[in-house]
Amino acid sequence: MDAGIEKAVGLVIKSMHENLGDQLTIDDMARTAMFSKFHFSRIFQRATGVSPGRFLSAMRLQRAKDLLVSTSLNVTDISHRVGYTSVGTFSSRFSSCVGISPTTYRRLRGFVPEVVPDGGAEPSASIRGLVAAPTVPHSLIYIGLFPDRMPQGRPVSCTILSRPGPFVLRDVPRGTWHLMVHSRPVDCTDEEAEARSNDPRLQVGSMGPIKIRPDSDIRSADVRLRPMRPFDPPVLLALPDVRTSPLGADRDAVDAAFPQHELVA
Repeated sequence: MDAGIEKAVGLVIKSMHENLGDQLTIDDMARTAMFSKFHFSRIFQRATGVSPGRFLSAMRLQRAKDLLVSTSLNVTDISHRVGYTSVGTFSSRFSSCVGISPTTYRRLRGFVPEVVPDGGAEPSASIRGLVAAPTVPHSLIYIGLFPDRMPQGRPVSCTILSRPGPFVLRDVPRGTWHLMVHSRPVDCTDEEAEARSNDPRLQVGSMGPIKIRPDSDIRSADVRLRPMRPFDPPVLLALPDVRTSPLGADRDAVDAAFPQHELVA
């Protein structure tokens, strides 16, 4: 990426962080970047993979996730702090992107018992591949298949790895999907992940678009993890709580629950 473009997009993302409660417009962002709004929208999408508006929305919901588990503010106050004028709109958007309501997210302290794939479409195929990364002790790797590059909402298929290696996603419906991979320490909550952005164990990877046709079997969905960058959209999907379960204490338990290695040919 051109250094000038990287600096401009970085300034806008920094401005988003500092002004999440304000009604930022594309014109405001373009002025910060010192580009026309049309050119700015193009370079921002090229740098991050998503539009400026979607990136800002994701950052607002990420901050809301943090506030829900780290403060006693009520949902209405939180919605206003992150730039929503309607608590109904905020709650609906949060539930759609995170997978559970704000009140449920707070009650569960930022985790879910499990990630349930979206089973709305008829399954058609399997996707098999390899996650490559330096071995990272005490981290788990979450793999999900989404409609676009934003890891939000319920994936159409998902699994967990206890270490880098082969994986399989089964019962994948027909369509065009994006493979998103996210690795974090087992003892790391969402708000801690945001605060520990320089932690090398916080890694991401992606691949796509992947087109699934009837009875297809994709066997080359290989992804290499890399450290998260400021340009990466937040991971909004609420992840399973493995800290207090056998999965968090024993990698063999993860392998038993998600027997990837024996499934991949």
